[in-house]
Amino acid sequence: MTPWTKSKAALCGLALIAAAALPLSTLSTATAQPAQTVDAAHAAAVKPVPTLGYSTQTVKTLNIDFQYQQTGYWCGPAATRIALSARIAPPSQQQLANELPTTTNGTDWIGQVTRVLNNHLGTGWYETKEMPNDPPTQAQRDLLWRDVVLDIDNNYPIVANIVAPANNHPPGYPNYTIYHYFTVIGYDDSDQTVLIADPAGFAPTATYWLTFNQLATLIPPKGYSA
Repeated sequence: MTPWTKSKAALCGLALIAAAALPLSTLSTATAQPAQTVDAAHAAAVKPVPTLGYSTQTVKTLNIDFQYQQTGYWCGPAATRIALSARIAPPSQQQLANELPTTTNGTDWIGQVTRVLNNHLGTGWYETKEMPNDPPTQAQRDLLWRDVVLDIDNNYPIVANIVAPANNHPPGYPNYTIYHYFTVIGYDDSDQTVLIADPAGFAPTATYWLTFNQLATLIPPKGYSA
């Protein structure tokens, strides 16, 4: 590992919150986005996903065993299982939910994911990174991109705890704020996009590309395991 640190921490996360169950005060309203940002996000959303495990000089994707989350609050266990599957035969979502532990309120903190990843892999590779600033600082963005490249190059997917308001959604997300975990399983250095394996089932496909900029704005004020 390189000398720069990978350590910090996140918060809680749950996914697939029914819109009807949310008080009106928690719903976000969309705001206009700069045209350049919208164009980049659209280009990433329609970018073809290669066969997993595909690599070129600028593209690296990892082989994983994908499963959608089996309950509305198991995004943490499902994202953790996806990450583990790149390296080992992963446990069930039920086992991981027990180990994290995950309740009907979700998985409280990204640090729980870090612990379970390292326990199953017998390594200290994964560290918890907090991104408390919204928008993130340039130093936090730089560290996140370095983590994406370093981890994917070494066959370690990244688990991210995200908060996606209505004006900053991955493909297919419903029009309200989503608290969620998903897994980063690839990157393309030529256009700074990242490949997401998303257990929620909102998007039309299990895996899709996001711009790195969008990933960096989805994580605050939570964090990621890398």
